[in-house]
This record gives sequence, C-alpha cells and structure tokens, in this order.
Amino acid sequence: MDIIKAGNKIKEFLNGQLGREAKIIKLLKTDDGWTGEAEVFEESSFIKSLGLPAKVQDRNIYEVLLSETLEVVGFQQKKDEDDQDKK
Repeated sequence: MDIIKAGNKIKEFLNGQLGREAKIIKLLKTDDGWTGEAEVFEESSFIKSLGLPAKVQDRNIYEVLLSETLEVVGFQQKKDEDDQDKK
C-alpha cells in the first residue's frame, strides 16, 4: 500500500538525518506525491545553550515532501504554532 510505504520512507529519512525516532502524525497524498509531518523529540537547544546537563527534550515537527516515486524532495522543521501566536 502506497500510504504505508510513504510513511515508512519519511520515518526512515528522518531517523537517518536526525538520529532520532520519528512518529508520523500527518500524511497527505498530493498531485505531485506525498506531504507528511512527523514529530521528533530532540534535546532542548535552549537548555543545551545554557550548558545545563538536564535531559529536557523538545517536541519538534518536521515536514517532508515526497515525489510520486517516494523520493525525498524537501524537508523542513516547522515553526511552533504557539511561537507564531506570540508575535
């Protein structure tokens, strides 16, 4: 099934790029292929910048674009919607 393959491709790609487990939270078929979103828990960049040893993790959302042949054609970390509301 294509949707299963698309989800697996996105998880495989993000796991390889980020070294973290990715969980698919949204997957849509488009005219050009697939658009997916996955959540990834990563060490807090803020806590790291302070030099603190805390194990705090941020929930980050990544968007991945796949072609019809399930090749990755783009990805980005999405901005936190809460941050957008504060501006």
